[in-house]
Amino acid sequence: MVEKTLDTLFHDTLRDIYYAERKILKSLPKMARAAQAPELKAAFAKHKDQTEGQIERLQQVFEIIGKAPRGKTCDAIEGILAEGDEIIEEYKGSPALDAGLLAAAQAVEHYEITRYGTLKRWALVLGLNDAAALLDETLQEEAQTDQDLMNLAPGCPLRRRI
Repeated sequence: MVEKTLDTLFHDTLRDIYYAERKILKSLPKMARAAQAPELKAAFAKHKDQTEGQIERLQQVFEIIGKAPRGKTCDAIEGILAEGDEIIEEYKGSPALDAGLLAAAQAVEHYEITRYGTLKRWALVLGLNDAAALLDETLQEEAQTDQDLMNLAPGCPLRRRI
């Protein structure tokens, strides 16, 4: 049996978030199409572009640790994205749809923030300073996206009719 170390856990968690980011990238166009408010559509489109860059940074982290970039099924993101799909189905055409999409998007952001924060800390402990810098860059983007979504919520035209 292979000894379980922080290196192993770091790699495992990196594979988890790599899978998650790729799934998120695929779901963002669907969320943008479902959104009713132009500001929310634009936020999803912007985050799609950011997510592409985040995936590239993750690939660089894999390179730093000498591993191939491969994902590992992330049950957490599968569940969070499934909830977003349910909101799209159940609230299509409803004034509450955009509010539900905002909540679903923030759930995704909060998951990503926890993962990137943890990975950054572990990278520092492991002496992977270049990896920590890449992970921190993504962590800052995710935190800003969460803030942008929070700021968008009160101004969302459909929010007022909920």
